[in-house]
Amino acid sequence: MKFELAVTVREQAGKGAARQFRRSGQVPAVLYGQGECVLLTVNPDELVKILKSHAGSSALLALTVNGAKTKPNRNALIRDYQVDPITGSLLHADLFEISMDKPIRVKVPVHVVGAVPAGVKEGGVLHHHARELHIECLPAVLPDQIEVDASSLGISQGLHLKDLVKLEGVRFLDDADQMIVSIAAPISDAKLEALLTAGAGGPVETEVAGKGKEAGEGAEPGKAGAAAAAGEAKSGDKKEAPKADKKDAKK
Repeated sequence: MKFELAVTVREQAGKGAARQFRRSGQVPAVLYGQGECVLLTVNPDELVKILKSHAGSSALLALTVNGAKTKPNRNALIRDYQVDPITGSLLHADLFEISMDKPIRVKVPVHVVGAVPAGVKEGGVLHHHARELHIECLPAVLPDQIEVDASSLGISQGLHLKDLVKLEGVRFLDDADQMIVSIAAPISDAKLEALLTAGAGGPVETEVAGKGKEAGEGAEPGKAGAAAAAGEAKSGDKKEAPKADKKDAKK
């Protein structure tokens, strides 16, 4: 799916200018690719809507560049973005210009579809092994997501990448034997209790083991010294024995 987004060329750069743009309701952005780097501003609300869509950061953007001297209409992908760690508001965005007639390599999200898997109905647990997949395709056929139907899976069954339905014009770049989703067997109450008990005793055992290792490491020099002393004693005995033999021989 293609999203339309209006951006504006800016001249100012730097932290001070970025703060001014944010106060005015805009967010600084940069458009890379095609042999140039263009400074832009973008409406954060519009870009956030795209990021929150099912396409997410792999969305294909049809840019209208206001104030551009050349190429007012461009196509791009969201390369990266930054958000405020406290407020969660968008701070900056990096866009990457693409050509519609050249293949691109992107990561797209994996979405499980279909009815509740048979194994889950029997008490199993659905595991997501891959949340996104790396693909190569032309921008025109870029999928918003990779749909995986796990409804037929039973307990201890799974789907690998090679089991997925092939998409026309899309080439998967990940390992064909990579597991995408699987249904794990339910854990019995006895096993769960054993795991919880082991988990409760884990830190104590780890600490004791750590101290033991530390003590062992501290004792190593002593052992080495003792071994060296023993070796010297033995070597000394060997050296003294010939001398004693020589004295006996002289006598």
